[in-house]
Order: sequence, then C-alpha cells, then structure tokens
Amino acid sequence: MDVQPQQAGESRTDRSATVAKPLTSVMAGVPAGVRPCSMAAALQIVGERWSLLALREMAYGVHRFAKIAGYTGAPRDILADRLRKLEAAGVIERRQYSEHPPRHEYHLTQAGRELFPVMIGLLQWGDRWAVDTPAVVFRHECGHLLRMESGCGHCEGEITPESLSLLAADQHS
Repeated sequence: MDVQPQQAGESRTDRSATVAKPLTSVMAGVPAGVRPCSMAAALQIVGERWSLLALREMAYGVHRFAKIAGYTGAPRDILADRLRKLEAAGVIERRQYSEHPPRHEYHLTQAGRELFPVMIGLLQWGDRWAVDTPAVVFRHECGHLLRMESGCGHCEGEITPESLSLLAADQHS
C-alpha cells in the first residue's frame, strides 16, 4: 500500500493527496482477500445477537441468568454458551450470589462497560433505520434526551470514510 504516515504537527489538510490518500481510495484498491482487522476480532467476541442483547441487559442492571434469558428471548442453552464466551474474553464476570445451590450473576467488566457507547450507537442506528418507532429513549444526567454523536476527539469533525486516511499501525506517532 502506498500510504505515508502523517507527520507530527501536520494537519490532514496540509498533506497533498498524493502523500496520504483517503481511506476509501486506498482500501478499495487493495487486492481481494480477507482483511485482518480489529473489527473482525471484536465481532468474534460480541458480534452475535444473543451476546449483544445479554450485554444490553447487564448494562441495564439485569444480572441474573433467568432474567437475562427472559428479557432477551434467548434460548437458555445458547445464552449459557454466549455468556461463557463473553466471560472467557474478559467482557463479563460471574459473581456468585448463592452457595446452595450455587448461583451466579453476570456483570460487565471494564471491557464490557466500554462497549456501551457502541451499543447505544447501534440502538440509535436501529431507531433510525430498522424500526418505525423506538422502543426506548434515554435521558442523560444533564437533563436532555440522549443524542450521542461521534466526532474526532481532536477537532470534533464528522467521522466518515472520506474524512480518514489510513496509516500503518507502527507509524501512527
């Protein structure tokens, strides 16, 4: 790939189009093949419907297996499998709440809590493109209805495929 790293102190607009090509033109020109990427790795862990819905319930404060199964509609055997995988990946942790019989609750780890903005983004996308009427809305602690937006943490500019340039992972300083 003919991609040059951005130099320290250099803005995206300072570089010529021949030095750093937009993401869309660079990635579209790569020979066909499975792309290794962090998104694919993340989807291996959380990219299944029952996994995401179980995480949603834990974020909502639902921690017991029966309630998670009831609120998600997940078959119990599949839910148990997904919870084991999420625990093995460090996204959730089991906490015993009863010794006789042994029973556990499921709680988000830091990794699981960091998925919440992603889940809200997916929910908002679904509100806009997948349903006629949203099932729930959220009010932020500031008192306003939640309108989560994503932007560049530096300039707050919109993030689109056209606004990004690709850098090699070892050249991002």
